[in-house]
Amino acid sequence: MVDFPVFDEIPGWFVVLPDRAAAAPVGAALRDRAVQEVSHPSGRPWLLGRWSPDSMAVGEAGPVRIAVIGEHAVTAGRLTTAAGRTSTVADLDGLAGSMTGSFHLAASVAGDVRIQGTLTGLRPVFHADVGDVSVASDRADVLAGLLDAGVDRRRLALHLLDSFALYPLAGEPVWRGVDVLSTGRYLVLGRDGRRRTVTWWTPPEPVVPMAEGAPALREALSAAVEVRVRGRDLVSCDLGGLDSTSVCSLAARGGAGVVAYTADGRDPVGDDVTWARRTVAGLGNVEHHIIPGDRMPMVYEGLRDTRDRFDEPCPAAVDSSRWLVVPRLAAARGSRRHLTGFGGDELLAGSPAHLHALLRTHPRTALQRVRGFAAQRPWSHREALRQLWDRSPYRAWLARVAGQLTAVPPPMDTPTLDWGSPPRMPPWATPHAVDAVRELIRTAAPTAEPLAEGRGQHVELEAMRSTSRMVRQLGQMAAGLGITLSAPYYDDRVIEAGLAVRPQDRITPWQYKPLIVEAMRGVVPDESLTRHTKDEGSYEVEAGLREHRAELLALCEESRLARLDLVDPDALREVCSRPLPPTLQFDALFQTVACEVWLRTLETATVAG
Repeated sequence: MVDFPVFDEIPGWFVVLPDRAAAAPVGAALRDRAVQEVSHPSGRPWLLGRWSPDSMAVGEAGPVRIAVIGEHAVTAGRLTTAAGRTSTVADLDGLAGSMTGSFHLAASVAGDVRIQGTLTGLRPVFHADVGDVSVASDRADVLAGLLDAGVDRRRLALHLLDSFALYPLAGEPVWRGVDVLSTGRYLVLGRDGRRRTVTWWTPPEPVVPMAEGAPALREALSAAVEVRVRGRDLVSCDLGGLDSTSVCSLAARGGAGVVAYTADGRDPVGDDVTWARRTVAGLGNVEHHIIPGDRMPMVYEGLRDTRDRFDEPCPAAVDSSRWLVVPRLAAARGSRRHLTGFGGDELLAGSPAHLHALLRTHPRTALQRVRGFAAQRPWSHREALRQLWDRSPYRAWLARVAGQLTAVPPPMDTPTLDWGSPPRMPPWATPHAVDAVRELIRTAAPTAEPLAEGRGQHVELEAMRSTSRMVRQLGQMAAGLGITLSAPYYDDRVIEAGLAVRPQDRITPWQYKPLIVEAMRGVVPDESLTRHTKDEGSYEVEAGLREHRAELLALCEESRLARLDLVDPDALREVCSRPLPPTLQFDALFQTVACEVWLRTLETATVAG
């Protein structure tokens, strides 16, 4: 194993080893870095790493041992009972599909090993061949350390895409020789020495009416919040939009004291604080803190001070100083668990792309909704009809994306009824970077399958996967402050409950997030359920670009991305020296800055190639 500093610099990690004698050298090397260890029933090393003792539960019966790591309420007794009923790794599907929370599930079953994370990838599973054995981990850079692997320039170039949400390529590890488990699959490290992936989950059919779906979501979200609150004297919460308001209101029904934080923006039309005050008044038992806008760092502030080590570029690096204000205050207040509303937008606002399938089953309803969205957003009617009638499969759409990487971005009135919004490479990307990304897309397209059969569920799951990668990294930042970041909307059971509801009930241009409104009646104060706005933050981004332009320009000097021939530093410097043009979204610059900052945090011994 290479002397890779990441083992000492990250707050938590684990590695899963197969039940084979050939894994002994890897286990011996890891013991020099690990703090905790759990063995196979055979006595061989199985789980090694650093994790909070209260995050792990283990049960055993005969040749079967089951472990759960993360945020959960499962007991060793329940796992022992499950182990007694398990003969093969496939027997664990029922357990995996019934537990509440956010966790990794690992099992050693008579010589075979099963490991899986969450549906969104918030808790990912990476895997690689190290020497003669296959191993897995919750961090890609830990496996890269075992492999002495460098960065794959082609995969890094993918992170320049705007937007970086392109299944199955988005989320692939940037390290050579490291793979990631796909949505709805588990990894098997076999006794025969081979690794394979198995599908155990598929999205639910969206057929549940609101009258049944809203209570089911309420039950699932309530249970998810209860897992985080149970047994604690104090928890903290974000309190801003409707999603975090629902989580905060559920937490306030538990036995813990709740401290809520609302950041006041500098945008004069922002109204998070107004609605938060109404919610607190309605709940009556929440300690509320408002952070004035002038106390919040601006976007792009402190870029040169970034020290957090991630296993891939983190878009949140552009405003990490800003984002850490609330967790830092919560930790100082005594909270060790901070609940957020991340994930609510993707699940609850829903994708209009559902209307593509709805047109075939409920044409009148679908066309009414299309007209409503077209008037509201607005959409091009001609393009809306083209997308509705287009029945090309996902792989054909993906192949088209490869040919459009440098085209003019779609106009603002482009509907969102397709498999996704075709991403673009930024104008400062080099021809080498564009060619690398195009080749990766074209290689993946012929065999690519969508995350769900329908466009709507695919878009929603892809958005969850994309955003959850950033939330995972925010959680790592918070862990450095001694506080756990919890995102209940990303729990598997919550996602299942939301995706099962009929699109005609939860996706409408005439009501804001109707599913959570119905689910939270009697929980969230009635007045707060009437909110139909959301602070979107572009004001702070524009102001941050103006105030911290010098920090951005400094990144253009001796650019690491330029050394890899991925960006043209002169073109990037030109864009950073003035306001962004209307055709360029903020996210395009976020992605590039994230890559540049990330490369600068790597040790010089890690060489990209």
